[in-house]
Amino acid sequence: MTRPAQAISAPHMRDVQPQPSLIDKLDALKDLPGFWEGTGFSLIARPHSGPDAKNGLFLQLNLLRESIEFTTIGSPVFNRGSEQGDIAIYGVTYLHRVTDAVTGSALHIEPGMWLNIPATTAPAADASIARLGTIPHGNAFCTVGFTQRAEYDRIPEIPPANVMPFPVGGQPPPPGTTNHFEEYDLSVATAMRSQPLPDGITQALVNDPNQMIRDTLARQVNQEGKVLNWITRLITTTSDNRSIGNIPFITTNANTLSLESVFAIESVTDASGDEFMQLQYSQTTLIEFRGRRHPHITVGTLTRAF
Repeated sequence: MTRPAQAISAPHMRDVQPQPSLIDKLDALKDLPGFWEGTGFSLIARPHSGPDAKNGLFLQLNLLRESIEFTTIGSPVFNRGSEQGDIAIYGVTYLHRVTDAVTGSALHIEPGMWLNIPATTAPAADASIARLGTIPHGNAFCTVGFTQRAEYDRIPEIPPANVMPFPVGGQPPPPGTTNHFEEYDLSVATAMRSQPLPDGITQALVNDPNQMIRDTLARQVNQEGKVLNWITRLITTTSDNRSIGNIPFITTNANTLSLESVFAIESVTDASGDEFMQLQYSQTTLIEFRGRRHPHITVGTLTRAF
């Protein structure tokens, strides 16, 4: 005998309100999703031992090839509140790859996330941006910052990046202070600096890596067929040693203390009216060893390719 067919009840339906676009919820991050590639520069003083290392450091200088791929997180991330109501966070994941522009060798890989965080009442805080990342040396960080929108009809003023080491417990020297570390003076021959130096690394760049960003913007102004018209979202994030985690080896040998970064998402219009997206950044990490704090600075300019 065959069993009688059972009636299939209709599923319970409920009215679902349409959700705002995920891209709109990204706010200042909404132009990031996609694949970006470009070039940059890295300056890092790293610990070095031996009779030639009288300052206990080696200055590594690299021209960079970079790519960053951003992917939208496909749904809101709910943080449940106890002192206030729940909040929803929207964001993107990213993978940043960096190689040496001359040799093609690997220098850096960093997976992470950028998050758009709404204003809160507990704690009382304005809307903010967070960047979370991990580094295979054994570092993880969470930086928090803010965004602003700006439109420029001239090259914006970009403050210098401070490259000079300074004593633990002291303050960074003011911009323009003479750097007495011979490793930073390209006119002084030393085994404690990258050799041979690639074409394009100049004393001006070593003194202030942000000069590379200024030079790129200047070329866009002066290049035939280009006009100066930047609409920019600036994303500034900072951290300290409370928001950076290091493996014990890093903490003992080259403790990473803080990270500050400024990312500019730029919409640039050329003379023909065509627009392209450009991402420029400057980042400073403080690394502590042998009684001093050493700025590690990276800068880059990337264009959205896809």
